[in-house]
Amino acid sequence: MTGSFKGISMFEPDPREANAFTQYTGLKIGAGLLPVFFLFVYWGKADVGLAVVIVLAAMMVAIKIRWNLRKHVWFWAIIAVILALHVPLVFVVRWPQGNVPTLFYTFPFALIDFVIISGALKLAEKLLSRDSSPSDERG
Repeated sequence: MTGSFKGISMFEPDPREANAFTQYTGLKIGAGLLPVFFLFVYWGKADVGLAVVIVLAAMMVAIKIRWNLRKHVWFWAIIAVILALHVPLVFVVRWPQGNVPTLFYTFPFALIDFVIISGALKLAEKLLSRDSSPSDERG
């Protein structure tokens, strides 16, 4: 029975990805965020820098998951609004200082950001791209 079925099983590689190079998404995100962390370390706020990097990494993963929507203007508008809403969180809100590790209060925020961004992009996709999809556009 092998060879008689022409469909793609879940165990076979996707033919569209057969010639693609390995995607180093995590490495690219980490390398892009490293200067942000070092900037906060230079300012003497390494704990805030770690929190910013963790939240930005979660946001970038959410963006990467919906990267197929990048050709739409509304995609970038949503990302810009969400990033703008985060600026006061970094520079205005006083984060806990003391014995509580940064990871304990940062990961819940990162998870919430991930869910909000993913949900906002999914909702916008349903509402704003009824007639055309990114695969219909020329790339």
